[in-house]
Amino acid sequence: MDQDSTLQQIDREGRERLYPSLTNPSWLVLRRRREIFRQWIDRLPASGLTALDIGGRLQPYRPLLGSRVARYVGVDLRPTPMVNILARGEALPLRDDSFDLVICTQVLQYASDPPALLREAHRVLRNGGYLFLSAPSASIQDSDQECWRFLPHALRQMLAGFRTVEIVPEGGSVAGFFRTINSCLNVFVRYPALRVVYQHSLSPILNLTGAVLDRIAGSNQQFTANYSVLAQK
Repeated sequence: MDQDSTLQQIDREGRERLYPSLTNPSWLVLRRRREIFRQWIDRLPASGLTALDIGGRLQPYRPLLGSRVARYVGVDLRPTPMVNILARGEALPLRDDSFDLVICTQVLQYASDPPALLREAHRVLRNGGYLFLSAPSASIQDSDQECWRFLPHALRQMLAGFRTVEIVPEGGSVAGFFRTINSCLNVFVRYPALRVVYQHSLSPILNLTGAVLDRIAGSNQQFTANYSVLAQK
């Protein structure tokens, strides 16, 4: 695959995470994460930001920052045209106090040492800088490389070095339930043709039903599927 084709594929994957289609089994959490991050971005300076994306092979949330960012650095173990540095999040080859913003979405579950990764994020942030983090709490296994799931108390413990920590559920228990059903059915439908039929028939119904019932049900978070985290150094 040539570089132009690779960039097009990366762009498609990134846009599907930022603006998921209703056929996406993770639509409920992805659309909520976008809303949360948009609100948090309003707290950032209007220009001149330096940003680090840990696990930044796709960088789906970079477009939300717009002209606020003067320098954007992607770090990942998997090379893509978007990655500037090949490195583990637990051992960043970067100077202390060198970024205003660190983004780390859906990476923590793959880290061999999640607290070490978060310590590295803290180290490279300037005083007053922000970490945007997302991590799963209830989810089917996405790949053989996954190691962990996370709950709010554990996240707060690992982020104890930060001055403030705000943890927001990406949907309540009802949304988590419907997202889990949708993801499981998507996996169990083994044949590609049948999976396409499923994604364009039952999957949107489950997504919309979950969104409506989650709003009606209120604030119960015992089965939240994913969390967004804002931490300030």
